[in-house]
Amino acid sequence: MSEIRVTFSGLISFVVGIGSLITGLIFTIIVTRRLTPEEFGEWGLIGALTGYVLMFSPLISYWNTREIARGVDSGRTALQSSMLFSFGAIIVYLIIAKLVGSSVGIDFFVLFLALIIIPVEFIKYSLTSITLGFKPQAAEYGLLSFEITKIPIGLALIYFLDMGIEGVIITTTLASLSSIVILLIVARHKIQGRFQIKYVKKWTKLVWLPLYPKISSVFERSDVTAFTIISGSLTGLAYWTAANSISHLVNHSAKINRALYPKLLSGGKKEFFQENFTRVLYFAFPLTAMTLVFARPGLFLLNPLYEVAVIVVFTLIPLTFLRTMQNVFSQALSGIEKVDTFENSTFMDYVKSKLFVLPTLVNIQRGVSLLSLVVLLFILVQYGSTELELVIAWGIISSITQLPFTIYLGFLVYREFHPKLNYNAIIKYLVATIIVFVIIYVLMNEFLIYEKEIFVFLPNFLPFLIGSGVGYLGLTYLIDPKTRKLVKLVFAEFKNKKQN
Repeated sequence: MSEIRVTFSGLISFVVGIGSLITGLIFTIIVTRRLTPEEFGEWGLIGALTGYVLMFSPLISYWNTREIARGVDSGRTALQSSMLFSFGAIIVYLIIAKLVGSSVGIDFFVLFLALIIIPVEFIKYSLTSITLGFKPQAAEYGLLSFEITKIPIGLALIYFLDMGIEGVIITTTLASLSSIVILLIVARHKIQGRFQIKYVKKWTKLVWLPLYPKISSVFERSDVTAFTIISGSLTGLAYWTAANSISHLVNHSAKINRALYPKLLSGGKKEFFQENFTRVLYFAFPLTAMTLVFARPGLFLLNPLYEVAVIVVFTLIPLTFLRTMQNVFSQALSGIEKVDTFENSTFMDYVKSKLFVLPTLVNIQRGVSLLSLVVLLFILVQYGSTELELVIAWGIISSITQLPFTIYLGFLVYREFHPKLNYNAIIKYLVATIIVFVIIYVLMNEFLIYEKEIFVFLPNFLPFLIGSGVGYLGLTYLIDPKTRKLVKLVFAEFKNKKQN
């Protein structure tokens, strides 16, 4: 759709994403400060188990973004179908939860309570994918609502009422409901049509296509399950979950790429990719450095117990950076695929398309990663490795197996788009990142005091965090004309919005 503005939508998505990151961090601190490591490990396991069935939500939602972006009125049919489909997912979840829960000794009531997450997430995922098709930045408003709502509810249920893991589950569900309300308001015009069985028939006929990529999700969720069963450690899983909370900061750089996929779907030119990719790197470099420099204080902020997992964060930084690039490359390649626009496309046409080839590559990579992890864990457990050593090995093997796949995807993108990247600007961003974060690292080592009391530590830590962001933006503004132009465009855009 021509009205989708890649730069503006991407910037809004990034800003809202960073805002949600801050609110999400506050909620994570509430959780990690009140839950024991074992309970926090249980929460990580619940995320993996619900993830097994939530991976089926794209069977319908997969087509929403592609169809809405091309003007197809399938929103209402998709939303109602997702609601019905979620009930089957609940049954599957209960079976998996019973099997895994009994093997690791978790109270089944906790796993049973977590099933309320499933139908809510199905609906939220469907509405998000619909919104992405016509107003990409608005999908972030739902995320922001989710993150903001979690804070007061979490304070009440988890911090003051001390409801533990049950309070976390209820808080997450209620926050998701608030997100659904926002998304319903945004997407209301796209779900006012009538239910049309022809779309259901099409999705049923092609159900294998969105299901096939989710094999990789099974592998990815299974690493959590495999680690828990082989090691028998919920504390190790808590280290992994905490480290991921820090390292996932890098993923937010891909927010700037949010609108590229629907733009390409609606016929946008391939040249959009090269400009957008440079902007992704503009944010990816400092966010990666921020994760590296603030790994220790970030974990200490979550809970001093998790400070020992700083090495785990270091092992995950390459993984998160590579997967961020993977997401950018995959969206670009999927966005130019047109096989689903032709009614006479055959099964083999889809198999030869990027909609099948790209998931095949991901499935292979995740399968190799999971197999390597299982073998390594069995060996290390036999040699009596500690929980922390097992988690470090987990991070290393994940990063190593991700590298060749991301490189190959980059090659495919180069072959399709032939991007003419602005290497001069990219080098400036890299140099600015190194200068700013080396200075911050030196100052932090000299002046930051690690006080266990959060209300003492946080005010001392925030100036370094804020200073790094302001320093990077200020330095790039001085040395890079593209940054100055981008900042001026942002101010001009919001000035026009205010006047309108």
